Amino acid sequence: MVRLEETTIIKSPIDRCFDLARSVEVHLAGNKHCGETAVATAGVTSGLIGMSQQVTWRAKHFGVWQTLTSEITAMERPTYFQDTMIRGAFRSMKHDHYFRSLSSGETEMKDVFFFSAPLPVLGRVAEIVVLRRYMQALLHERNVAIKRIAESGEWRKYVA
Repeated sequence: MVRLEETTIIKSPIDRCFDLARSVEVHLAGNKHCGETAVATAGVTSGLIGMSQQVTWRAKHFGVWQTLTSEITAMERPTYFQDTMIRGAFRSMKHDHYFRSLSSGETEMKDVFFFSAPLPVLGRVAEIVVLRRYMQALLHERNVAIKRIAESGEWRKYVA
């Protein structure tokens, strides 16, 4: 299993950061290069994803269309939530989202992301050689989008 971490400091209140991280539209804005779309077959396709809700994502990775369904499996507003893959190409995938208010009025957003490739031996090689770097780049791209949106007036389009 691969463990990735990404920490981002955002000049924005914790509640706003927490909600933007749960927004389907913000997620899509942060993954445009993959042509990702939310598919209606498994629950939430717009707005904020809540506890026990599912969303199915469809995106092109490595030239192949992939479908992944995740569910919010834990939530402690506004400091933590977890999404877990329930169907998809990975053997397993879990994403912990942590939020902490800083004394400067900023928010620390920390992602801890775990995944295992589908095939044990070949999957482990793929995890080490390709997937670790690729997934870290996707995580970073998403966080850059959340930071940009949260620190501008654009956040009003996504959360009230």
